[in-house]
Amino acid sequence: MKHRARKHFGQNFLSDHQVIQRIIQAINPQPQDQILEIGPGQAALTIPLLQTIGALQAIEIDRDLIPLIKKQCAPFGRLQLYQADVLTVDFVQFITNERKLRLVGNLPYNISTPILFHVLQQRDLIQDMHCMLQKEVVERMAAEPNSKAYGRLSVMLQAVCQVDHLFDIAPGAFKPAPQVDSSFVRLTPLTEQPDIDEAHFSKIVATCFAQRRKTLRNNLKGLIEATQLEAIGIDPGARAETLSINQFCALTNCYTKRIEKSTD
Repeated sequence: MKHRARKHFGQNFLSDHQVIQRIIQAINPQPQDQILEIGPGQAALTIPLLQTIGALQAIEIDRDLIPLIKKQCAPFGRLQLYQADVLTVDFVQFITNERKLRLVGNLPYNISTPILFHVLQQRDLIQDMHCMLQKEVVERMAAEPNSKAYGRLSVMLQAVCQVDHLFDIAPGAFKPAPQVDSSFVRLTPLTEQPDIDEAHFSKIVATCFAQRRKTLRNNLKGLIEATQLEAIGIDPGARAETLSINQFCALTNCYTKRIEKSTD
């Protein structure tokens, strides 16, 4: 039985064998790894992963794909397959020993950012994550300050992860072919995490980038005063895209102190 890709699930199935091999090499799976695949689809990555390490776990939202994936993968190793929406999943249930999870996935482009933030919330359980995303999204994830691509996604990810844009993938590597180029990216949670209030950090970063053309003085009005910005060495006339990750952390700590002082 042939499965037709479903648009509402954002399904574009990887089919290029050279690209698949390059992805497996980049992941470099080891027998002791606890790999969790998000959205195995038609098992393009699942089968070579099983051939390499013998066992893995996977989450698939499309219940119609479940029997097809199981049948295709049965000869190659032990696959534990769960029908679920990854956005509702607590990753701790997939840890069977003391090793952290290695996530792999061809993420649906229409909900890739929510998935990334869901993963970040549970990053203490994760060794690394390798995934395919829209090229434009990966460029934003890995962007540096003073570039057009640098924004909220860049800061939120890079504050807690090393982001490596590994290589690009043309539309023809998928069936059906997406309308955009794709990229393969690695996220590795940082060993040393920033000492900040994460809810405040999210609020400050979102506020700073809410209107990119406005200065920090204007965007942060009511949250942090211009004199407070100057006190921590940040120009109130600067724009958000010029700030480093460390400067966003400094802004957050400044805001947190102000909140704590006001509630004393």
